[in-house]
Amino acid sequence: MTEAVIRLAAALQKLPSVGEKSAWRMALYLLEQDESVSHELAHALIEAKQRVCRCSRCFTWSETDICAVCSSENRDRTTLCVVERPRDMWILEQSGRYRGLYHVLGGVLSPMNGITADSLTVEQLRHRVATESIAEVIIGLGGSNEAETTAHYISRLLAEYPVTVSRFARGLSAGMDLEYADRFTLDQALNERRVINGGYR
Repeated sequence: MTEAVIRLAAALQKLPSVGEKSAWRMALYLLEQDESVSHELAHALIEAKQRVCRCSRCFTWSETDICAVCSSENRDRTTLCVVERPRDMWILEQSGRYRGLYHVLGGVLSPMNGITADSLTVEQLRHRVATESIAEVIIGLGGSNEAETTAHYISRLLAEYPVTVSRFARGLSAGMDLEYADRFTLDQALNERRVINGGYR
């Protein structure tokens, strides 16, 4: 196999959930297509990298400084759902169940992997709670040990503010990420969320 094809397969293997065999299948598929397909894919990727940035308020991906959700007048601005990644926000949006605002952390606490609070948007979350009319913060993280640690950290961080901190309920199994949860599971997790910190009153 040529060096160019090997490099293409190696680049594709860097994508999430793409193993060696899948990378080779995609590489060979692309080679068999008309050249216009490769140009379209390359153009779409370059355009996305050039035009898409982080929303300065919630930190999801956006083509404007403030994303469509944050700027919408039809959202419940008293409720803020904290998620790990933009994909988790999009999954909740697709469910159609949640109509509040979001805050993307950028990951979960994992000191062993070098991910501390300073690596995440935790301080920006605290600032939003302090300056916006937030009444409830829903911690919409998965069920991993790192997510549990992060949830407790956020709960303690926000304890001084008059805000209720709740957590997705038993609909999410231990260790489950949001991207693997179906709509019914997400509905159950939201409907049965439990309060973990009522803040001061």
